[in-house]
Amino acid sequence: MPRRLVLASTSSYRRRLLDAAGVAYEARAPSFVEDHEVALAPDAMAIAFARGKASSLRDAYPDALIVGSDQVPALGPRILTKPETRERAIEQLVALEGRTHHLHTAIALHDAREAVTTHRLVTHTMQMRPLTRREIEHYVDRDRPFDCAGSYRVEAAGALLFERMNGDDHTAIVGMPLTALCLLLAERGVLPFDLAPSVP
Repeated sequence: MPRRLVLASTSSYRRRLLDAAGVAYEARAPSFVEDHEVALAPDAMAIAFARGKASSLRDAYPDALIVGSDQVPALGPRILTKPETRERAIEQLVALEGRTHHLHTAIALHDAREAVTTHRLVTHTMQMRPLTRREIEHYVDRDRPFDCAGSYRVEAAGALLFERMNGDDHTAIVGMPLTALCLLLAERGVLPFDLAPSVP
């Protein structure tokens, strides 16, 4: 029987990626609570949060494959979270302009039937070009990236902020690495296009 895929997220970015790829899924907010004060390296934090989100819905969907994903941008040891406000978005971009930072995107797949969670990590090296404060303010007012970790949307005008974005899967920068998701599904013996349609 086709397996049911549940996205442990209400992120519009992750939903758009799955919709564009034609993957059947349903979305639900995870019960996992992120704690950015936990003493973890940025890449380990992304993995822990992705795994936590995926496994948090195991009781609600005991026969499903559950996907969790998380992004952690890091400028050296500094972890960048969602800015929420215009002022914090500007402050983050002022810190990033002209510098290189790393964007760690983790994806986890919890097989509730087998009680197994696997994951993959995709890291991009992001080189932002030198920017004036006026350019930064204009960008923030245009894209309003208040719900984006790092304060940029590369699928919109945020792409214009960068000199280089080096990594293996561009979809990871947007919010969820689809290539890695396919590999995780294949490990469970599932093809993305053989998933069960979502339940109304």
